[in-house]
Amino acid sequence: MLSRPVLSTYRLQLRGPESGFAFTFADAEQLLDYFDELGVSHLYLSPVMTAVRGSAHGYDVVDPTTVSAELGGPQGLARLSAAAQARGIGLVVDIVPNHVGVARPEQNPWWWDVLKHGRSSRYAVFFDIDWELGDGRIILPVLGSDGDVADLAVDGDVLRLGDLVFPVAPGTGTGSGAQVHDRQHYRLVGWRNGTCGYRRFFSITSLAGLRQEDRTVFDAWHAELSRWFDAGLVDGVRVDHPDGLSDPGEYLERLRALVGPGAWIVVEKILAADESLDPSLPVAGSTGYDVLREIGGLFIDPNGEPALTELFETAGVDYRAMPMLLAEQKEIEASETLGSELARLRRCVVSATGADHPLLAEAIGGLLGQVGVYRSDYPGLASTLPVALAEIQAEKPELGEPLQLVAAAIADDRESAVRLQQLCGAVTAKATEDCQFYRDARLVSLNEVGGDPQRFGVGAAEFHQRAAIRARRWPHTMSTLSTHDTKRGEDVRARIGVLSQVPSLWAEFVARWEASTPSPDLATGLFLWQNIFGVWPADGLVSTALRERLHAYAEKAVREAARRTSWHDPETEFEGALHRWLDDILDGPIAQQLTELVSELAPHIENDILGQKLLALTVPGIPDVYQGTELCDDSLVDPDNRRAVDYVARREALRSGHHPKMRVVAAALRIRRGRPDTFLNGSYHPVLASGPAAEHVVAFRRGQDVAVAVSRWTVRLPDGGWRDTVVALPPGTWADTLSGAEHNGPVPAAELFATLPVALLERVDD
Repeated sequence: MLSRPVLSTYRLQLRGPESGFAFTFADAEQLLDYFDELGVSHLYLSPVMTAVRGSAHGYDVVDPTTVSAELGGPQGLARLSAAAQARGIGLVVDIVPNHVGVARPEQNPWWWDVLKHGRSSRYAVFFDIDWELGDGRIILPVLGSDGDVADLAVDGDVLRLGDLVFPVAPGTGTGSGAQVHDRQHYRLVGWRNGTCGYRRFFSITSLAGLRQEDRTVFDAWHAELSRWFDAGLVDGVRVDHPDGLSDPGEYLERLRALVGPGAWIVVEKILAADESLDPSLPVAGSTGYDVLREIGGLFIDPNGEPALTELFETAGVDYRAMPMLLAEQKEIEASETLGSELARLRRCVVSATGADHPLLAEAIGGLLGQVGVYRSDYPGLASTLPVALAEIQAEKPELGEPLQLVAAAIADDRESAVRLQQLCGAVTAKATEDCQFYRDARLVSLNEVGGDPQRFGVGAAEFHQRAAIRARRWPHTMSTLSTHDTKRGEDVRARIGVLSQVPSLWAEFVARWEASTPSPDLATGLFLWQNIFGVWPADGLVSTALRERLHAYAEKAVREAARRTSWHDPETEFEGALHRWLDDILDGPIAQQLTELVSELAPHIENDILGQKLLALTVPGIPDVYQGTELCDDSLVDPDNRRAVDYVARREALRSGHHPKMRVVAAALRIRRGRPDTFLNGSYHPVLASGPAAEHVVAFRRGQDVAVAVSRWTVRLPDGGWRDTVVALPPGTWADTLSGAEHNGPVPAAELFATLPVALLERVDD
């Protein structure tokens, strides 16, 4: 057991001063008294290894053997750890073993050495390089066009082109830039060629994949991490995207052996709604996207589904076709966005089988379109690929022969099998999170990492069953509502989710707005109206910052959707019309109507914000509070959710005790700290309500001494409110830590929720 068991975490996004604003180890240290008073057991730090200078997130690590000097270096990490431990607080660190940053080669010593010395570099085996591609040089798609090679300039022992710097191999530096370039171990090409000489993180050329399956690579990369555990600086790690590795299970076994049996390990595993985390993995659990879906879905009113579906279909969409469109988008992503990875896999299949077929690439793409998980080679998913093969065979019989080649290759050739799985995760992410979630405009709060927009909410029975299973099998997994990767902050999702309770009202407003200020594209408009509503200020005052944020979000959303414009080929006329439309909303009469609608729904929005937060902090699992979300947060997708947090306001809210969300967060974290066994090892039991409004209550008991109750769907509570609805609290005397009221036995819902729409109860008798 850890000397400091992980009871809760508070996620901090660290960044150096060159990123625009700083939040370093020293800044975190200055807030330890606040985190202690809040009730946090562990600070959960974003990656702290040396990243590209000015990195705003830390996932583009350039030197995994050192702690970032921008953040305070190893001394700063040690000081933070010591100061935190003095208050009984531990550290958990986010690690990124799958890839490193290569946008600035001169800052990455491993990558620089490979570019300089090629296959003879001691680090050549560290990277998943395609040495067989082209003329055997590493293809780097970093130029605007192939012709830019002519503009390379020799500067001593480097080649320069604008801000780009590349090494020159020993003895090859004479002649023009283009001539010197032709003698290097790498070849610079235009990024539009669609060719890349190394495995990337998804399709991000600036992030090069690592070969952690090689023990030399593993040991070199984890030396600094090992030092942290040996020195007692950290208690656990969050592992970023292990699905991208060659063998996630093998990697996690090595990691567990390195950090010891007591360390807390959670993995960023995006699970499908019908997928469970493989029990053979030596980890405490996932990072909680599954719990996020369950909690958020509980507040979605299923009665709103038909009307919201109908509204979306006014844009010419057949919502029943969305699964088919997603499968098609996966095939497009495989052949276009990830064409370089697909071509490499195709060559592996041909090499393994000694046979080729003109439809082989199409067969691989079709197969990936049928796989509903990010990675299917975990032991518990053994039937996934055979089923996908059967489905694509039935859909496209002409692919039967090349599908046999694929099956033969992945059965006999490890490289083919591994590359198929790595490509599957990338294809799924690009098609789902980075495309479909920006196209589906039925209820955008469902379009979340780990979510499934086709499932309109989560029923109470499903919620209770999943929580009970988690209590038995994964009691120390992470639970969360917001992360650095979520498409919208938790409170934005909660507000949008309330639209499921008023679908007809929402449709009326949208129809009126589209009539007066029509969007440049109705499908885009239906998507953005919900997001605008989700962040609209309650006082109606649109700040310059909010205006800029909405413009940036709208542009990102339409480029990710890639329907009318894209990152690669921006359609300036469409984007210009979009920005003018948005300004018309912000500056016109619709702004007042948005403010009135937010005001009208405010009590129901607050109800769901508090309800989902209390659940996240008390259901089975270790809750993470994303930075700043102890107060209401209006963040959208990154980088919007990495803005500076106002801790002065949060200190004051904690001190005063008046802010409802802060009261809920502090009370829940403190009760977890006061009753660790209840939350680490305690059972989960549903507590049932009865009466005319029973469906509006969700309640449960943790162990024998804590009970939780929340209300939902309050827009359509029966006339007269709760009336005779009763919550069957277990025998004993229960004190609500939020209101101070005491209850015995079955309690009327009206009494239980008299002060707040949620209740956090401790048993206070013997």
